[in-house]
Amino acid sequence: MRVVAQRVTRARVQVDGETVGEIDRGVLLLVGAGVGDSESHVRWLAEKCAQLRMFNDEKGRFDRSLLEVGGSALVVSQFTLFGDCRKGRRPSFTGALDPERAEPLVEQFAQCLRDLGVNVQTGRFGASMQVDLTNDGPVTLLLEHPE
Repeated sequence: MRVVAQRVTRARVQVDGETVGEIDRGVLLLVGAGVGDSESHVRWLAEKCAQLRMFNDEKGRFDRSLLEVGGSALVVSQFTLFGDCRKGRRPSFTGALDPERAEPLVEQFAQCLRDLGVNVQTGRFGASMQVDLTNDGPVTLLLEHPE
């Protein structure tokens, strides 16, 4: 599983012109499930995202977590995080988990964040989505399970 975490002052996701998820201060989490991912990977990454110190303290240092600042998370599924562009001109997505198995993992990721106390909004799995955000910093981090 891969997560691109972007610290935001606001973010929203739309499907067919309808806003399906929207947050103010927090993180936009683009989440991709890959071949071999498991529920333990999901829990580990959700905890990492909730507890990662990526928000500034009063001295401007990354010393506050999403939980500590009371921020929200907008979780958007994105299989293209597993796009392999090393060969040719078209990405290969063989490393991405098939949608039938990926969707429950992405949903579990969002639920794990909720269980940790994070206010979570989501996109719509498998839909063509438009994501609008104001990146704060900008701060963008790539997170992967260490296995």
